[in-house]
Amino acid sequence: MRRCVSVSGILFLAFVMWAGVASAAPAYPVPDSFLAGVPLELGNPDGSAPGSNDWSCRPSDAHPEPVVLVHGTGGARQTNWAVYAPLLANEGYCVYSLTYGNFPGLPWPLDAIGGMTPIDTGTAQIAAFVDRVLASTGAAKVDLVGHSQGTVQANNYVKFFGGADKVAKIVSLAPPWQGTYGNDQISAGRFLRSLGVDDAVAAGFPVCQACPEMLQGSKFIDRMRAGGVYVPGIEYTNIVTRYDELVVPYTSGLEPGPDTTNIVVQDGCEQDYSDHVAVAGSARAAGFVLNALDSDHPREVPCRFVAPVAG
Repeated sequence: MRRCVSVSGILFLAFVMWAGVASAAPAYPVPDSFLAGVPLELGNPDGSAPGSNDWSCRPSDAHPEPVVLVHGTGGARQTNWAVYAPLLANEGYCVYSLTYGNFPGLPWPLDAIGGMTPIDTGTAQIAAFVDRVLASTGAAKVDLVGHSQGTVQANNYVKFFGGADKVAKIVSLAPPWQGTYGNDQISAGRFLRSLGVDDAVAAGFPVCQACPEMLQGSKFIDRMRAGGVYVPGIEYTNIVTRYDELVVPYTSGLEPGPDTTNIVVQDGCEQDYSDHVAVAGSARAAGFVLNALDSDHPREVPCRFVAPVAG
């Protein structure tokens, strides 16, 4: 009898250990470069970055909001998020990403270039995707992590496309809240508008129809800023780099407001030379993102050398 009990106990213990391993989140390799998304796309055309778009995922009590990654201009669900998809999945988040604003009728790899259509067109796709994520996971809200154009896309969604009650946090990498290439005195967008090139005309540009809309003084930027940029009830975190060559000046991303945290990655870490692209691969920026998503459990943010573009 004792032997039978012992064998049964061993079998039960083995089952518990197997079940624990089987239910544990897989550990995905996390690259240290934004450019790691390129070989992923080459090896798996139109695929998703490891750790993302697992439609069987169910949010945990620790991370009840799924995270939706919103890429930047020219990005896609895989090329933009080679670092963040596995990083967040390893942290126990349900992670999702989409390619918006692309031209799906084009052959690969051209169909993997997103953020090209007018911003409102992309936002409508994001709205539908968030609804799909909420329906699949049963969650009440999502958190949005955006890069570049993806940051204003996220805000366009909550401000004008009915997403205010579906989003808890917006975390922005290199956001152009005030638009790019200009200020109140010298504005590329207002200059074009003075020549009769407004957003409707710019939307007819053959390649990047969204690009003119992100210029300082464009009709889109003025609409977003009217009455205040932010939507009440949503927590915002802005992460910018001094070496941003596309959001000019980089301080365009430092927008004050309630429930808002503004971060410059070089503050306290001069060896991080992240530019507009590399900031989406910087371990330091990623540390700030993790803390923004889970502010109740802050961790030390690393400081490492990061080279522009290759960071």
